[in-house]
Amino acid sequence: MGSNRNKLLLKVRSQPIIAWTLLAAEAASTISWIGIISQPIDWPDFKKILADLKLTKPVELIQGGSTRQESVYNGLQSLPVAAEQVLIHDGARCLATPNLFNSCAEAIRHCPGLIAGVPVKDTIKVVDEQGIIQQTPDRRQLWAAQTPQGFDVKLLKQCHAEGVRQGWEVTDDAALFERCGIEVRIVEGEETNLKVTTPQDLAIAEFILTSRGF
Repeated sequence: MGSNRNKLLLKVRSQPIIAWTLLAAEAASTISWIGIISQPIDWPDFKKILADLKLTKPVELIQGGSTRQESVYNGLQSLPVAAEQVLIHDGARCLATPNLFNSCAEAIRHCPGLIAGVPVKDTIKVVDEQGIIQQTPDRRQLWAAQTPQGFDVKLLKQCHAEGVRQGWEVTDDAALFERCGIEVRIVEGEETNLKVTTPQDLAIAEFILTSRGF
């Protein structure tokens, strides 16, 4: 992003990126608790945002780790004791709608794990280190992964524990499930559920939020 601060604090329209994510979770009827996994240096800013938003659902600030995997592990230890399912969402995907949270929350009641995703539109090429095309996968079998990712809490804790024991390093929790041989289902995501990563993404997010009437 080229910013000197956490990109979640950058504004899109009238609100910081993280605020739009929180507002969607607040509006989702299936969500009862929200944890923000982050570094303590950002907590004063997050506390101010939370004070301004006046959310009705309980929100807990949780210290993140040095990797995404470690951060999620920390978040799992902070879940309410009664939690049986959890949705893990990237705060930078601030355009996810309450409907997407609800559809993932409903689906995770009937499977051990899931991720939101959308079918790949482009033809994908697999290349070697020299940039020579080695393979063209059938795009009918390819999906672009998004978040939320949803999991049975007990199973996810077991998979994280196994990952620590085995020294696995994975980029998302679905990969932990895959390594443990547990089924992960794809749930239809949203084309507008982009991850704000570049200044161009900020401009697209502005356009989408404006089109939604914000």
